[in-house]
Amino acid sequence: MNGFEREAEGAAEEPPAPDNAILAAFSRLLEYCNSILLQISMGALILTAVILTYSVLTRYFFKAPTDWQDEASVFMLIGVTFFCAAYVQSCRGHIGIEALASLLPRCVNRVRLFLVDSVSCLFSAFFSWKSWTLFYEAAREGQTTQSTLAPPLWIPYIMMALGMTLLTLQILVQVFTHLSNRGRTP
Repeated sequence: MNGFEREAEGAAEEPPAPDNAILAAFSRLLEYCNSILLQISMGALILTAVILTYSVLTRYFFKAPTDWQDEASVFMLIGVTFFCAAYVQSCRGHIGIEALASLLPRCVNRVRLFLVDSVSCLFSAFFSWKSWTLFYEAAREGQTTQSTLAPPLWIPYIMMALGMTLLTLQILVQVFTHLSNRGRTP
């Protein structure tokens, strides 16, 4: 597995590669984008920790509160959360109930995964669409937060929209992979 290795017995196996050449190429491109965003997100998470530590230290030692650190940290955490969602999905690392998977025959479990991916894809597509509309409205209307810093709200909305779009594409690749690999024996 790319990244985190599962050591527990009965852990979910690595998702199969697509048989279709075009789908496989798109999957590799998506994997490349996900790995870049994962690296950026790790840096943003470290930067968030540094910003919050700086804020605490300046408040405690110098009695000088900062008014920008909370929003900067929240914006970065939004980006980290949404930009890493597709990577986690590619590894099938989201929280799932594995007890059912271990009881089902392999062919029934493949159908279950297909159904879960299909419903998840629909939900993610709807969430992506709504995120893009929020981004558009915030950018068009010049919406900002209500703090003294007042950063524009299109910043977290674009991160949310891009992250959900990547997640939708990742799940769509998994659905099409299942369909294109139908003839493969489990």
